[in-house]
Amino acid sequence: MGEAVTRALVLDFGGVISKTLFETHALSEAALGLAPGTLTWRGPFDPASDAPWRAMQAGQMTERDYWALRMRETGALVGEDWTAFPQFVGRVRGADPAAVIRPEALSAIAEARERGHRLAILSNELDLFYGAGFRAKLPFLADFDLIVDATHTGILKPDPRAFAMVIEGLGLPAAACVFVDDQARNLTGAAAVGMPFVHFDVTRPGASYARALALLDQEIAR
Repeated sequence: MGEAVTRALVLDFGGVISKTLFETHALSEAALGLAPGTLTWRGPFDPASDAPWRAMQAGQMTERDYWALRMRETGALVGEDWTAFPQFVGRVRGADPAAVIRPEALSAIAEARERGHRLAILSNELDLFYGAGFRAKLPFLADFDLIVDATHTGILKPDPRAFAMVIEGLGLPAAACVFVDDQARNLTGAAAVGMPFVHFDVTRPGASYARALALLDQEIAR
């Protein structure tokens, strides 16, 4: 048998590691003192009722523009003018970001590490959305070998240069990494550099993580 080759699981953060804001409306309404059912935008869970989401998926607005719209709308509901994403996320998610981390993510991260795989995050807005201090509230992030965040690099997915930063930072070939993201357009950047990928289905997180881990094993077997 050949010597085992080091592989890496490369994850987006929002939607993949953390639950989406669409899934936590009840928590957000409670945190803001809003009546249940006030927040009605559902994104991928009900695209037909969310025109801005459809526009974003069609490339007519950016993901940041979509969330800026939702930030303004939600702030207006409570009479507040939020001008920065950490204000928005901090208010709707409270002081405990660990409460909205996907249990499936924690299991997959632990399993990948147990199998000897390396771990990386490739995000467009990790600190932009959550604020620089939130990482200390998520102890599992210490298991990651690398975090590449466009908040600081200025290079957004799907730009292949963002993926090149991961490859260089991990010191692994693209083919040895498996990238997971819930936004299909971001996967084009992985494809451009030859990085295997999984389109994460936020409605079926367990199945998506199972596919990613299986793909890592398939790569190992080659």
